[in-house]
Amino acid sequence: MTLFDRIKTISKKRGYSIAEVERKAGISANYMYQWKKRNPSPKALASVADVLNVSVDYLLGKTDDNSTSMKPKQVDIADDDVIMTFEGKPIPPEDLELMKRLLRGGRNND
Repeated sequence: MTLFDRIKTISKKRGYSIAEVERKAGISANYMYQWKKRNPSPKALASVADVLNVSVDYLLGKTDDNSTSMKPKQVDIADDDVIMTFEGKPIPPEDLELMKRLLRGGRNND
């Protein structure tokens, strides 16, 4: 599996398009498509790995362990720009609302 194939596969599992990964990683549009023929910069590759929450070694094919990177992810459950997932599938908005309510101790409002 190539670098681009690995990125495409893990992006799909995370619920992201290639364009979304590029945007979140802070790299230019369609830049990752060039990685089919040339190697990316280490900085760009690390940014993509962070977005996908995998190691650079996994993306490079040095390991088949695609478990999350050692760096813990922190997100705000109220951030609408973040796609929350469970077991690789996006959590439906109604379930997120239920989770928010449970975390507030059963209250509907802040």
